[in-house]
Amino acid sequence: MRIGLLGTGPWARAAYAPALAGHTGLEFAGVWGRRPEAATALAERYGVPAYTGVDALLADVDAVAVALSPSVQAEMAVRAADAGRHLLLDKPLAVSVAEGRAVVEAVERAGVASVVFFTTRFQKEPESWIEEQAGVAGWFTARAQWLGALFTGDGPFTDSPWRREKGALWDVGPHALSVLLPVLGDVRHVAAAAHGPGDTVHLVLDHATGASSTLTLSLTAPPAAAGAEVELRGEAGVSAMPGSSKGAVPALSRAADALVRAARAGRPHPCDAAFGLRVTEILAAAEARLADTGE
Repeated sequence: MRIGLLGTGPWARAAYAPALAGHTGLEFAGVWGRRPEAATALAERYGVPAYTGVDALLADVDAVAVALSPSVQAEMAVRAADAGRHLLLDKPLAVSVAEGRAVVEAVERAGVASVVFFTTRFQKEPESWIEEQAGVAGWFTARAQWLGALFTGDGPFTDSPWRREKGALWDVGPHALSVLLPVLGDVRHVAAAAHGPGDTVHLVLDHATGASSTLTLSLTAPPAAAGAEVELRGEAGVSAMPGSSKGAVPALSRAADALVRAARAGRPHPCDAAFGLRVTEILAAAEARLADTGE
């Protein structure tokens, strides 16, 4: 499968480009970026062409990986799906329900495969734990904390405009939901939402299984307090999600594996665009609840 990369920012450089270039089942076919000089620099690093136009890249590939801000990603995903290209997307799928729905409709219309890269879902140890816990009945409640120090330390994403605008809810909220939904079931409604320090938000979710979950999400945690954890409690006792011994590049390679399998089999992956849309819908509901709380 020939795959092109849309995007040249820090995430594209740190994760997507090395994952695509190192994947034995893919041919890394080229790069497009909104800044031609950045596309040229990234493409030269991996010995692939830099494209000056999106349509030219789409004409040369079977699939695209999108490492762009969410609002741009949604637009490009629709464009690529309409061209018949399979999609490796990043979270969040979009920052509005309408944009996310447009991606899903384009995927369905074109009959292409899609995978949304929720990092934790493609890390081996957490993925195995999620699958195991999803088969256990009687979970009563769950606690998820996704605490980042993005805005309290130095890093390549500190000045990300969309993260500054949308905060932890939209940046790390998708990670927490991607773990909880397959175990506790869909969210029936956002029962409560409150602001904390900085961009921190606290959510209480009511799930289809009857279980409840609490989420604490932040990009403004003190660096010493940063980290992610999920704990389940129920009839089986207490279970905590294990950490991963691997970083983002191996996880992204596993996501690419999933896209190749989905494209060949013609069957949707659990983390497809439709799942990405559901996560977007829940985040939008939480955002609306937070807005009501702030009035």
